Order: sequence, then structure tokens, then C-alpha cells
Amino acid sequence: MKSRLGILLAALLVLVSATVLWAGGAEPLAKLHQGKVACSDCHGKGKKVVVDDSEKGVNSRCVGCHGTLAELGGKSREEVNPHRSHLGDINCTTCHHGHTASWAYCLSCHAFDMKIPGGGAVATKAAATSRQAKRADKADIVVIGAGAAGFTAAITAHDAGAKVIIIEKQPITGGNSMLAAGGMNAAETVYQKEKGIPDSVDLMYKDTMTGGGNLNDPALAMVLAKNSASSVDWLTRLGADLSDVGRMGGASVNRTHRPKGGAAVGAHITEVLRKNAAQRNLDIRINSKVVKILEDKKGRVIGVRVAGKHSGEYTIKAKAVIIAAGGFSANPERVAFYRPEYKGMTTSNQPGATGDGIELGNQAGGELKDMKEIQIHPTVAAGSRTLITEAVRGNGAILVNHEGKRFVNELTTRDKCSAAILAQKGQSAFLVFDEGVRKSLKQIDGYFHLNLVSQGGSVRDLAAAIKVPADALEASIASYNKAVDDKNDAEFKRPDLPRALRTAGYYAIEVKPGVHYTMGGLKITIGSEVLGKDGKVIPGLYAAGEGTGGVHGKNRLGGNSISQTITFGRIAGENAAKMAMGK
Repeated sequence: MKSRLGILLAALLVLVSATVLWAGGAEPLAKLHQGKVACSDCHGKGKKVVVDDSEKGVNSRCVGCHGTLAELGGKSREEVNPHRSHLGDINCTTCHHGHTASWAYCLSCHAFDMKIPGGGAVATKAAATSRQAKRADKADIVVIGAGAAGFTAAITAHDAGAKVIIIEKQPITGGNSMLAAGGMNAAETVYQKEKGIPDSVDLMYKDTMTGGGNLNDPALAMVLAKNSASSVDWLTRLGADLSDVGRMGGASVNRTHRPKGGAAVGAHITEVLRKNAAQRNLDIRINSKVVKILEDKKGRVIGVRVAGKHSGEYTIKAKAVIIAAGGFSANPERVAFYRPEYKGMTTSNQPGATGDGIELGNQAGGELKDMKEIQIHPTVAAGSRTLITEAVRGNGAILVNHEGKRFVNELTTRDKCSAAILAQKGQSAFLVFDEGVRKSLKQIDGYFHLNLVSQGGSVRDLAAAIKVPADALEASIASYNKAVDDKNDAEFKRPDLPRALRTAGYYAIEVKPGVHYTMGGLKITIGSEVLGKDGKVIPGLYAAGEGTGGVHGKNRLGGNSISQTITFGRIAGENAAKMAMGK
């Protein structure tokens, strides 16, 4: 009798909570399911309704009734299929919520007219919990952030024998790495050698320093270049395909590695890392936010305090902590604080890129470096947050202004290209390419799928579609084609001329610069140790990825970000494991 009463009280508690949250007018899934399922069908039977922060139990029941994402994706007939996307195999509860209005996670970055059962008009933020749990978990290493750097550090540390817990505040893993498109820069790789591409560690180092205005930390830039080929090898051993080699802005040779056919690198690498983490049974806790890094009286890091979506606050005791939570491009207030001229500018980043890890490290005594160095990417699709990868230009596309004229070397560094676009009428430009370029890079098809592309059967047809003077556009393309034939871009000095634009149809995407990457963050050693304000290493605290400063200087070269996350993620994981294991 008491057991039955406990179940009823638990169910009543859920329904009362739901009633309070339903006041906004939307009817969440719990209400829509009334009469079809009981609370226990989602939450399980027992005296107390318990939902883990990662919501695994609820999700397993969603899949049990409705099928997997892949199965749902095969049934869906929407123009933009939310169940088949670059986000990969994510939880149902990422979008579908039981007791608050549902929200399609895609709409965090896109502006689709996407209907969702129980959906609200705007994203719903989970209410902050004030409960403080008495629980204290233990691990050798805690990794903050589940992007490429975090996964890499965790896998490396695990393989060295450490017990690792990954904490991720978002409802999905992948971070900004999941959105990376162009590729991964690396020098002296097996794939370059197979293709007869001459390159060297010294040349990659020189390009990185030049691209960064020589404000980079030379030692960190050399670590990036020197370890790049072994990072490609490491990913390849995990199952990644990085066999296609192209070029992005600021590189002297082709060194941007990506999957065969030029597919987007980020989603592919993220899926490989997720798979390897699952094979190792790594403890990954999503919907969980680290709110403080804990230290002892001597200043040594001894763990973290976590706020779980459902569990409240609890502690994880650890011998080392690795901060891999990314930059702050999606934090408009912080961007505007450091660069007022960027106030109101769109961003290409996912919503979790708010700089929390940098702030945590700073509060723990970490020194900050290069915080004002914020990169705007020249080619974000106008009216959206969708980044048009630099690889499109690398494969032959050109930039023309609203007068139909070329105005810049398309593969100059991102800061210079962005400045050139902002100087044009309307502060935008058109990325123009033909069927040959389209076929050379698989990820271009995605831009058609998102309805971002204007097209024409001829150059004149395209000019009419994008409302630029046809004669000027024809002349610009003809001049560029001659430069390709002559192997000399006399007017704009573009170093690579991969292909002429002569194959119908012809296409264009209007682009505008957007906040893309923050070069600044926690100051680290070549061993990924966080340096304190006194210039000394903070014992037990490591950092890797975009949340660190010094690697890129004042401007990051396209393709160097994934390279940084993998290389320094490996270093952080290896060194943290050595410390934690007493080696």
C-alpha cells in the first residue's frame, strides 16, 4: 500500500510541476501523451521519480515507442529533415521536452519554419536548480567540454589508464568542432606524400606565424605544426578518413585534410570521437555545468563542483581537471566588451560557445592572453548563422561585389578578406562558383539543401538572379578564367588557381562577415598546463582548444582549429594522466 501511495505521490508531483510549466500556453509532451501513457512509462516505476542529467532512461523509452533517429529520418518527408543532420545520433530530449515547450535545437542556428509537437515559439531555458546534493563522485580526471578537444583529451587519458568523467553543459556533445567544415591542417603527412605535395613543419609554422601577425606564442605555434601529422595519424587509427587534401586561406601549399570528396570534417571527426568514447564506456554527462574548479589550500586543483539539470549541485573529486570548453563567439556581451565594433554582428557558433571554461580557469587563478583577438569569418551566409566553408574558395570559387566585380584575393587571411567585404556596398558580397566547383566539394550540396544558393544556367542568368550587372559579372569570370589559364592572377595575386569557372550551371551565395573564433583564452605551456597570474603552473589544471590563447596570434588560419584541438587535446590528456597516475 505504501509503495503504491509513493508512486501516486511521485506521479502527482510530476503532474503538478508540469501544470506550473504549462502556464505559458504550449502543451508539452507529457500533456499530449495523457491517456496514452502513464508517468511510469517514461520515468519508470518506483517510489521516487528520478531522471538522470543525461536523460538516458527517458530517451530509451522514446526510442522504444517511436524508433531511432535513423528510423525516423527514413520516414520523414520534410524538406529539411531534423532527424537526419550533421548533429549525429543525439538524444530525443535535445528537442522534445516532457514538461516544458519543445524546441527544435536546429533553430539555435537556423531559421527554418520547423514545426515540432508541443513546440513553443522560442527556446526554453531549463530553470536553474538551487538543490545541493550531498553526493561526491570520484575520478582521476575531469574534462570540461565535450567537443573535439575534450573528447581527444578524455580518450587519450583513458587509454593511459586514468578514470575520466566528461562534463558538458549542452544537451548534445560536439561543441563547435561538430560545425567545422573546411578541414584540418597538417604538414608532412602520409596523404600529402601520396599526392606529391611538398610541405614541411617549418613552412606550416611560418604560415601560422605570418597569418597571426607574428603575435603568436612561437613555442605553441611550433607544437601545433610539429605534432600535426601525428594528430592526423592518431585520428586515422581511431577510424577517421582525412585522405582528401585541399587548401585554405594563408597556407602556402595544400595541407587541409578532410574526408574523401571534400565532406565536412567536423561532423565526421565528432562521430568518430563519439564512437571511440562509447567503445571505451567513458562517463559523459550532458546537461551538466561545472560551476567551480576546486582547489586545496596550496592552490592545487582537487576537483569540480557541477550543477546537473536534474540532480542539482554535487562534487567530483579529481586529481586533474582539463578545460576544453571552447571560446566565446556566441557570447555577444563579451565579444562587444573586448571589441565594441563587433557589437550586433551575427555569429557562426553554436549556442554553447559562451566562454564559461575561460571564466572558470580565470577564477581559479589562470592568466588570460589575447582576449581582444576575435576573428570574424568573411563568408557567413547573409541572413543566417550558416558558415560557408573557406574550402569553397579553396576549390575555386571567387568573391564579387554588388557591381559584379572581383575585389580581393579570395584566399588571403580571414581578417583581410572580412575587411574587404565590409568595405563593399551593403557590407556583403557574392561567393560565385560553377558546377565544376560544386562537384569537387561534397559539402556544397548542403548549402543547396538549406536554400542558400541562387543559380542560373548561364552567367547572365545568374547575374539576373542576384541582381548584379551581367556584363560586369561576365567580365569578372572571364578575367579570372584567363588568370587560371595563365597561372597568374596579376590583379589580386591569388596564390592558388585550382580550376576555371566554365561549367554550367553557375551559382552564388550572398555572404557577410560574422564572429567566428576567439583567439584568446587561458595562457598555457607547451604541455597544456594552465599558467597562473604569477607566471607559475597551476598544479592539476590543464587546458586545450579554443579556450586557450597564444597559438594563433591575432588571426587563425582556416584549418588550424581542428589541428589545435586534436594536438593539444592529446597533450593535455597525456600529461594530466601522468600527473593523476603518479607517473
